[in-house]
Amino acid sequence: MCSIVALEGNFKGNHMIDLLKETKNRGVDSTGIFLDGDIFWDVDLDGMCDDRSYNFGLGHNLLSIFNLSDEVNYQPVESDNLVLIFNGEIYNFEYLSDFLDSCYKKEDFFLTDAFLLVWLIEYFYQENSDLLSAVKSTILMLDGDYSFCVYDGENLAAVRDPVGVKPLFYVKGDYFNAISSSKSSLNRMGFNDVRSLKPNEILYNWDVVVVDEGISKKKMRLKGDIKEQLRDLLEWAVLKRVCYLDEIAVIFSGGVDSAILVCILYEISKKKSLDIKLYTVGSQNSMDVKFARKLAEYFDLPLKVQDITTEIVEENFDDVKYAICDDSIMKLGVGMTIYLASKMIHDDGIRVAISGQGADELFAGYNRYLKSFFNGTLEEELRYDIENMYHVNLERDDAVSMFNSVELRVPFLDKKLVEFSLNIAAEYKISSADDKIRKNILRQVAKDLGLPDEFVYRPKKAAQYGTGIDKILRKKILKN
Repeated sequence: MCSIVALEGNFKGNHMIDLLKETKNRGVDSTGIFLDGDIFWDVDLDGMCDDRSYNFGLGHNLLSIFNLSDEVNYQPVESDNLVLIFNGEIYNFEYLSDFLDSCYKKEDFFLTDAFLLVWLIEYFYQENSDLLSAVKSTILMLDGDYSFCVYDGENLAAVRDPVGVKPLFYVKGDYFNAISSSKSSLNRMGFNDVRSLKPNEILYNWDVVVVDEGISKKKMRLKGDIKEQLRDLLEWAVLKRVCYLDEIAVIFSGGVDSAILVCILYEISKKKSLDIKLYTVGSQNSMDVKFARKLAEYFDLPLKVQDITTEIVEENFDDVKYAICDDSIMKLGVGMTIYLASKMIHDDGIRVAISGQGADELFAGYNRYLKSFFNGTLEEELRYDIENMYHVNLERDDAVSMFNSVELRVPFLDKKLVEFSLNIAAEYKISSADDKIRKNILRQVAKDLGLPDEFVYRPKKAAQYGTGIDKILRKKILKN
């Protein structure tokens, strides 16, 4: 949705300008800057130069999802002594609005997520003027995918959502410290030891404070119809990510995960105005494209396909490698898939896409999970993978989609859905040590949603293989 930047120490205005330029693709609509007490909105970065020295700064590039008025569609936002920059979505916006409205009256209340968040922090901050305590109390109330930085004139706190859907990187330098939504932007400034802020951490005055607001480790005993509860949680996770939208793109492989999302979106579109467009990446003869075409025809939804050729992979290779700051063949293959899909989505003028990321880690989709099922350690491995998705998968996916100014939303990684799914017993996900398709309870949900059997029981194939990109990378690109 946006890029956020923070600097503290002995830095030049040009350092802030360079960081915002490097992350401009994440927020193409407007730029705002806070420097040592002064705020500048609607900044034109082109040709801008500032060689003056500063001690503290916040920067923000906005990708506007909604057409708000110029008066409210800006950041940083401020209230009393607090200044805040925000990236993401708060899904329980109305609940928090009602909560604050009942106990904390303000004029022009709740115009954006950022304003709501700064006022919520301010509400708790007034108790004892302790920013860290106020932030801890605030994040306990949030349901969303987000990262933000807030400053009270003396202290800085930086936070990432409990699953780590929205990225946040930081580095301590010789002359100044920096925070950015983009790892590559910090690398381009010459920083090497760039770290990811973990989902269960708050960066407070550049020291890490571990909190317990991440994915709950508490073992729950599930009661009642687990399949029905899972379906309800899935439908709610999708609905709240599209309820204020009138169009949505689906990064669509034709597999069961993305097919479930399409099925739920299709039902939502019967009750509210929602245009659904499907986007698939793969060679013309690939299984992903064949299944995607069949399902698009089944739902009578528009489908756009990016044909994969050696030329296409070569043409986009450098951009993907730069965006993800990684030369792993596996990450490049998956990253290329999402990059090319989001490029098509951007070209069609759509700003929000949805994908099935996380389903394989929650419901044991990969073949490698058979070994841990046989050893009786599947539940531990799935939890480990979910807790580490923030740096293994999510930062990569966010980087390549936002390179094309497309916000990626991931319903399977809704916090409540994740915590529920991690407590589903292993035998509901894998039936035996030679289970060829796995994800059994999720496939039962798909069947109940009305998906045809050929989609329900389609075997898992990772994106880089299903699209044919991995083969091109290994046999053509690497040889050169």
